[in-house]
Amino acid sequence: MTTFPEMLREWRLAAHMSLTDLAQRVNYDRTSLHSFETGRRPTPLPVAEAADEATGANGALVKQWHEEDRERREAAAAHRIRAAALAMSRDLTALADLDISELQEGVSATAVDYLASPPGPMMDRAHVLRGEAFERLRSGHHRPQDRSDLYVAAGRLSGVLSYALLDMGDADEALAHATAAGRCAEFAGDAELAAWVAGTKSLIARFQGDYGRALEYVRDGYQWVGHGQGTGEARLRCGEAQCLANLGDSRAANGALDGAEKARERIRRPDSLGGLFGFSRAKQSYYAGSSLIWLQGGHDAERAQREALEAIGLWQSGPAAERSLDDERLAHIYLATARVQLDDVEGAADALRPVLSLPVEDQISWIVKRMDRVAGMLSAPRYAGNSTAAETVEAINALAA
Repeated sequence: MTTFPEMLREWRLAAHMSLTDLAQRVNYDRTSLHSFETGRRPTPLPVAEAADEATGANGALVKQWHEEDRERREAAAAHRIRAAALAMSRDLTALADLDISELQEGVSATAVDYLASPPGPMMDRAHVLRGEAFERLRSGHHRPQDRSDLYVAAGRLSGVLSYALLDMGDADEALAHATAAGRCAEFAGDAELAAWVAGTKSLIARFQGDYGRALEYVRDGYQWVGHGQGTGEARLRCGEAQCLANLGDSRAANGALDGAEKARERIRRPDSLGGLFGFSRAKQSYYAGSSLIWLQGGHDAERAQREALEAIGLWQSGPAAERSLDDERLAHIYLATARVQLDDVEGAADALRPVLSLPVEDQISWIVKRMDRVAGMLSAPRYAGNSTAAETVEAINALAA
């Protein structure tokens, strides 16, 4: 059976329209339309209606959208009922001797597995686990001393959901889950989780291009760090560097990255949970590279190139459990960006090769956004006669299509 994304693509092609053409007709950005056509994001009804009219589908697209929307709602309702029923049965079975260690093990495994897994399956797993934590909190079927731990578990699982939705391109839903994680941190009195949430809210604001608000989230998060506990301060300072770089302040951005190095030196106790909730040395270099590429090149681009190479090398040589595949792929794009800023087109093309071979399901929203920028840079008039630049732009466009 033809799905709505497939039908949308078929009608667009039948109308002899490119994604850019359709984007102009429906007043929506091309990157989002690509996500709609590949099924990575659900299509809003107004876009479906506008696309139906623009492609001459004569109501076929709108009809298919409503059918699939009904199916999604029914499936979601069934999933909620199953999750609630399962949680209740487990509570009734284990009511006499309820233990949350299994739930905590599930949280830990999910945090680690997220680094090397597509966001969709991780979202499903986190949703089911969080339903169990929520049901125990709501029903009171737990020992009094476990209540704080349950809030931390629910908060971390909300954090996983926040990252998954952001990787899938939905910043609004991601922020809702991050806000829930923050409330759980508050009820649990967990400063480490609260600092992580502040950094994640800043990340979401940066995804939306609101760097002023992103900076506010970071600076609010500093109240939760200190005393050498974990990597929270280093992560926040790297987030601050990303904000400042996007605001054009090279000196302050480099200063924030230097501050992150000092914060790492002050760490006396490790993070209580790794994976998605840790901030490895590779991740710190990755943040540095992803910050400085938004400045004007020169020394900033040189440092961005060094940091991106450092991140890639650390991930490839380090423990498999700490290897974040999506971030490693993005580091290749940041390396390519820095090299274009340094007029090293051949080096940029070489950096992008591992990313250009990715299947569609591994092209998270960040990859699509950042590759588009590299294509734009290589399309500048100064590279008009450069065959490597032209071939690389063509490969990026083919990947997006």
